[in-house]
Amino acid sequence: MHILITGAAGMIGRKLTERLVKDGSLNGQPIDQLTLIDVVTPARPAGFAGTVATVTGDLSAAGAAAKAVAPQPDVIFHLAGVVSGEAETDFDKGYRVNLDGSRALLETVRHAGDHYTPKFVFTSSIAVFGAPFPEAIPDDFHSTPLTSYGTQKAICELLLADYSRRGFVEGVGIRLPTICVRPGQPNKAASGFFSGIIREPLAGQEALLPVADSVMHWHASPRAAVGFLVHAAGLTREQLGNRINLTMPGVACTVGEQIEALRRVAGNKVVARIRRAPDPLVERIVAGWPRRFDPRRALALGFTVEKTFDDIIRAHIEDELGGRIS
Repeated sequence: MHILITGAAGMIGRKLTERLVKDGSLNGQPIDQLTLIDVVTPARPAGFAGTVATVTGDLSAAGAAAKAVAPQPDVIFHLAGVVSGEAETDFDKGYRVNLDGSRALLETVRHAGDHYTPKFVFTSSIAVFGAPFPEAIPDDFHSTPLTSYGTQKAICELLLADYSRRGFVEGVGIRLPTICVRPGQPNKAASGFFSGIIREPLAGQEALLPVADSVMHWHASPRAAVGFLVHAAGLTREQLGNRINLTMPGVACTVGEQIEALRRVAGNKVVARIRRAPDPLVERIVAGWPRRFDPRRALALGFTVEKTFDDIIRAHIEDELGGRIS
């Protein structure tokens, strides 16, 4: 099996690559070829016996999508994109990367050959939904995003559904919760503080909290996100039906509840490293985001997630900190 991962140098892309290499197979078929593409050169995975191609490129650039799809991979994990905060502040870049790059990839697949229909797993976002919200948002709630990022993801969901309907791809779009706790350095995502107020204190550093403790959000760990992707790749058309875009399960909690979970897991000394620093732009963006979902369809299809935010923190400590807290 040949697998293409776009956005492969990103955090989820790297973790997905590691998981696939560790498993050695997907959907019961051995993985013998990987193509990894990103705007910075992805690292070659250690311990993989098959063929690896690392490609540096922006899918919205002329010829980049064609180069990625030319070997006709069996499964495409499309993770590449500009994150929420950057898409909001740089309108042109957000649409070029998130929309034009995705359309270029789908178009390249469409023209690759009459008998070529790869599995196409697209990472969408809960940002496709906009206020006012019901208490728990079902998959069929109307999509009225209130950010440029959410709008770009919503358009791509429609494209994926239509290209799947026409038989060009076997698509599934998964709306990821906010992935927390993200390892590494902060990125430009407006949601980055949800990870920062856990990651930095656990590492012995100060963290800034730009919103009120009452802000509620929907979370899943990087470990769970990779599990979503792998599971999505195994779903059939018959299982999905016509509604191929679905919201992933998550853990709903307020910022205050996040902090209390951190206190339970790591103690008061770690929590004391959080400093409140209100940011009107982040507050405005977050105010338009959904808070809680009804993911019964995803759960019925076999997707799984952590039970509590304490579990999410423990997953970060195990996976990124070697079980140790600074």
